[in-house]
Amino acid sequence: MRRLNCLFAAFTLLMSSSAVAEPVDLLVTNARIATLDQNFSIVHSMAVKGDRIIATGGNELSTQYEAKRTLDLGGRFVMPGFVDSHIHMSGNPPWYIDLTKVRSVVEITSLVKQRAAELPKGHWITGYGWSEDALAEKRRPLRDDLDDAVPNNPVGLTRAGGHGAVFNSAGLTFGKIDEKSPQPESGVIEKGNDGRLNGIIRERQDIILDLAPVATDDTVRASFIANLQSLFRLGITSIVQAADSVDHYPEWERIYKEHRGTLPRAAVQVAWAGDEKMKAFARKTGDGDEHLRLGAIKVFVDGGFTGPAAYTKKPYRGMGDYRGSLTMRESQLETIFREAHAAGWQLGVHAIGDEAIELAVDKLALTLKASPRTNHRHYLNHFTIKPSDTTMQTMAANGIAITQQPNFTYTLEGRYSAYLDAPELASNNPLRSPLRHGVHLAISSDILPIGPMTGLYAAVTRKGVSGKVHGAEEALTIREALAGYTHKGAWLTFEESAKGSIEPGKLADFIILSADVTTLDPDKLMDVRVDETWLGGVQVWTRPLPVGR
Repeated sequence: MRRLNCLFAAFTLLMSSSAVAEPVDLLVTNARIATLDQNFSIVHSMAVKGDRIIATGGNELSTQYEAKRTLDLGGRFVMPGFVDSHIHMSGNPPWYIDLTKVRSVVEITSLVKQRAAELPKGHWITGYGWSEDALAEKRRPLRDDLDDAVPNNPVGLTRAGGHGAVFNSAGLTFGKIDEKSPQPESGVIEKGNDGRLNGIIRERQDIILDLAPVATDDTVRASFIANLQSLFRLGITSIVQAADSVDHYPEWERIYKEHRGTLPRAAVQVAWAGDEKMKAFARKTGDGDEHLRLGAIKVFVDGGFTGPAAYTKKPYRGMGDYRGSLTMRESQLETIFREAHAAGWQLGVHAIGDEAIELAVDKLALTLKASPRTNHRHYLNHFTIKPSDTTMQTMAANGIAITQQPNFTYTLEGRYSAYLDAPELASNNPLRSPLRHGVHLAISSDILPIGPMTGLYAAVTRKGVSGKVHGAEEALTIREALAGYTHKGAWLTFEESAKGSIEPGKLADFIILSADVTTLDPDKLMDVRVDETWLGGVQVWTRPLPVGR
């Protein structure tokens, strides 16, 4: 009788627990989950219903929820998907060449020659991604290199980072650029020691490329979608498109409507098109939904460092009194800040040089003083050369944030070493300093390279590609770096309550990594791979198993 009573009690308990178990779509168990919540909690299970996380905890979730699918991870590491808060995505036309992995000038000219053979005679060839620091010759490709390979097709190849390009003679002629051409505003047409154009145009390559054939949205749409989806293999589930236009925004709306749920969540920065046109656009920052929304107004204060054209206090080493330039007059900058702020837009300001950063912060502070607005979340893109403590204090006092690219410390080490003196080199791409002053700091990639692991590695180690440490005092802890690449970025798009950490009520955007980055030797961070990426509780990427497994 006693045995029967025990069996009955066990059966009753089983039926009772089954009756109250809440149905969910996904249950992740037996994992090491870094939630990245305020306490950096580590849990072992989470339940997902629809596209939201409804519970996190331990093994008890297995008895509390009945799942359509259970994912037993055997102790593997899980964290929120990366939020890349400064990136540039686009589609590629048939005449485009990807140069991000080239390792020599010879390889560049070979690719250009090959592409010319596939195109009609005289058709334009464009490309992106070369960096002299990665080339065996340790120099830039120049006009004569391209002329030797392709004399009859106009060629324009943009450097990694987008702040300069090299053209062949046919390209220069197409743009009506010769030795007598005046220097463009905010840019440089370079000449060699012999007085001839060497083919390099810094910052203002648009004076030629804007005249080249324009690829229609229809032409590049398929590659645009593919390029966006390729971000999943890097663990990126949300992005901020760092520069676009109100005229092109409908294309974003089209592809996100047609491919809903299969693309990274995106906030699109747009350029200020004047008060009248922006009023006709009739939308502003935050309009949209959890898949696609409008981001900040993108404003360029100075150029990039790879040109170099960033606006600095001190002249660049070895370049006389040259210290870059502003992209517009101060009065124009003030007008854009004032009009965009008054219209309710957030401002995302490109500022790389210390002089540009201090000017931008001063103008933003004046705008806010004249027209106070709570929760504006204006921010600086880049923040490369460290400004004064006073400027960082002003930023903190006025709620002006940053999205920083620590990966630049790694990939642009050669440019920084060439142009900066020791003090500026050590404090370049400062991370600890703005945090110490109370400035909100997100981190992102700006496609140099896109992979977050390089950014995490450089943020924590402060090492360049050579292995040399630059300003160890500016390093972040791995926890701070992970926060910068997740919920700190979500904050910039006013979405910190919806994503960026693994907590009940938030979107089920998470990744499974090949190693626990919170305990890993920092020098091994770039070896970590993304095994799986999940968007809204749906698997959108899985790393193929090695052959033979």
